[in-house]
Amino acid sequence: MEIIASAPGKTILFGEHAVVYGEPAIAGAVNKRATIRLKEASGVSIFKSNDLGFEAELDTVAKRYRLKKGKPGIIKYILEILHKCHDHSPIELDLSLDIPIGSGLGSSAAVTVATLAALFKYQGKKFNKSFIAKKAHEIENNVQGMASPLDTRVSTFGGLIYLSKDKKISKFDTNLKSSFVIGYTSKRGNTGRMVKSVKSLKNRHPMVVTPIIKTIGKITDEAKIAIIKKQEFKLGELMNVNQGLLDSLGVNTNELSRMVYLARKAGASGSKITGAGGGGSIIACCPRNQDRVFKALSYHDNAIKVNFSNRGVFVKEIR
Repeated sequence: MEIIASAPGKTILFGEHAVVYGEPAIAGAVNKRATIRLKEASGVSIFKSNDLGFEAELDTVAKRYRLKKGKPGIIKYILEILHKCHDHSPIELDLSLDIPIGSGLGSSAAVTVATLAALFKYQGKKFNKSFIAKKAHEIENNVQGMASPLDTRVSTFGGLIYLSKDKKISKFDTNLKSSFVIGYTSKRGNTGRMVKSVKSLKNRHPMVVTPIIKTIGKITDEAKIAIIKKQEFKLGELMNVNQGLLDSLGVNTNELSRMVYLARKAGASGSKITGAGGGGSIIACCPRNQDRVFKALSYHDNAIKVNFSNRGVFVKEIR
């Protein structure tokens, strides 16, 4: 028996960092996915990925691994899942991934969600998407120290979603007509480190940083209205305002800033960091000029044209 589970990456339109402190956020699942193939193994558990060029033997009891080739990368999420949720019988996991790691596109969340879905199916457990999203967030919290529930929820449910202050998810009925381009650098972001950095800044300057966090929440609510009303140029303007606030939180880099302004110069109505920052990605809203923006961002860095995906996690059994 082999289990296959797949989950999408994501892009955050609004609400990075603020969502950690109870503010709303808007994010969408993208047409880039993580796929896990899981089957019984003999002797020792194995985690491997041709896409990432690594293979490791896993000690799921001690949360240790012996690397056979490549770099460990995303393996800590797999170890955490198997330590917390598995009976430690030997299994083999094979990861296919077309989401760039560390790019702010939710690779760790997609891998976590897909792995949990595959594992629970393999174990014969009954589960729903709400349960997967909750468990995936717990895993990311354990690994990162502090994590937003947004990435794992988007990866689980799919679609373009609004996450309210009370953590309720609602999907937008409308599809954005605007095209989006994501640009990402070779410098990877570290979500856990950036979340801790903003927390430290907030602790040092609570009277200054707390209003910034709350204002990002207000921008998100304005963006929700703009999406519903299909005010796509207003959406771009709000992205630009949001970017200024993210910059003030210290999560920008020279590379990200260059791409943000390059996208605007090429004709994007708005652009901002997507994800935790410190490396990773920017997203550009392109009611017009998508090809120009894509070409401009691709010249020095990497870029992809993004389609939002309504399909969240899915799992199937092959006998």
